[in-house]
Amino acid sequence: MNSPITIPEEIILNKIYLLRNQKVMLDRDLAELFGVETKVLKQSVKRNIERFPEDFMFEMSPEEFKNWRSQFVTSNSDKKGLRYSPFCFTEQGVTMLSCVLNSKRAIHVNIQIVRIFTKLRQFIVDHSEIKLEISEIKKQLSNHSKNIEVVFQYLDELLEKKDQPKERVRIGFHFGKDNK
Repeated sequence: MNSPITIPEEIILNKIYLLRNQKVMLDRDLAELFGVETKVLKQSVKRNIERFPEDFMFEMSPEEFKNWRSQFVTSNSDKKGLRYSPFCFTEQGVTMLSCVLNSKRAIHVNIQIVRIFTKLRQFIVDHSEIKLEISEIKKQLSNHSKNIEVVFQYLDELLEKKDQPKERVRIGFHFGKDNK
């Protein structure tokens, strides 16, 4: 029995982009991961277009494509597949691709991609919770800031007093006019 294909998480993570406020993967990156040509992937999608509503897959607009290309300086060999606006697949679209391509490799790679999307979603939730906790702490501190300021003022006064030389009190028996 063949062992499932394992692709390092970093490789998949580097192929997830944020476009139209959605995490997406591009057709050429998915084709590479699934072990098919981009042309084959696009043909399969076009033959099954009813499986890919706009929240599963969309094509980059010419302006988005121009901006995307300008952000990612590519070598001539890497421009292959960048002549046309790529299809952008959301997590659900990536899942649907494995049904359309229907190869063992597509299924195994798809499982990895979905797991990574899930980890990303959990990371964002955790990050949001931390931000909320920090803002709550800030609110509590601002409510107590007057008290904190008073404490710091008192500490400053104590430090100032400590720095001033104390008047020495002489002890013992003294001869002179003060002693009677």
